[in-house]
Amino acid sequence: MGLFSRFTDIVNANINSMLDKAEHPEKMIRMIITEMEETLIEVRTTAAKNIAEQKTLARQIKSTQNSVDHWHEKAELALAKNREDLAKSALTQKHKQQAELEHLHEANTQLDEYLAAVQDDAMRLQDKLNEAKRRQEAILRREESAVVRLKVREKAAVHNIDEAIGRFERYQQKIDRLEAEVEAYDLTESKGLSAQIDELAQNDAVEQELAAMKKQTVNA
Repeated sequence: MGLFSRFTDIVNANINSMLDKAEHPEKMIRMIITEMEETLIEVRTTAAKNIAEQKTLARQIKSTQNSVDHWHEKAELALAKNREDLAKSALTQKHKQQAELEHLHEANTQLDEYLAAVQDDAMRLQDKLNEAKRRQEAILRREESAVVRLKVREKAAVHNIDEAIGRFERYQQKIDRLEAEVEAYDLTESKGLSAQIDELAQNDAVEQELAAMKKQTVNA
């Protein structure tokens, strides 16, 4: 079942109020527009049938008017020939055609009024449909704007995360450099101590050799 039960419901509907109360306005507006478009097709189909019927009625009116004129001429001809009996019969046929012609004119007048009403309904429905489509465009623009804002915020959040990670990595690299400097210092310090010890050993050897040379000199 659709949102609306009849044409009057559509043209009198408060679209803004309906959408404000809807849980999913974008779905509701699509349903409203679909039903309006379907109803508008029905109204225009009815109008097309009425226009076709009016054209048929116009041909019938013209044909009946020709019959009225035809029997009137026949009556005049019969009267001119002193055939009052035939003239009377012709006038009888003329009156029948005149009655039919009046009936056709009445039907045409009613059809004109009905067609005007249908055309007015179609215009009112089209206006309501245009209103619904404008509201749909507004909803879509709001939705697109919200999506864009969300993407911007998500991008900003990712940027902040990347920046934080970058700062952490730079801090880690700084720590790595400091640790490397400490290790290099320790390594340098260790080499210096070893060299000093080696130097002491070398000095002992020199002293021993010097003592040996002195002893040889004394013995000689």
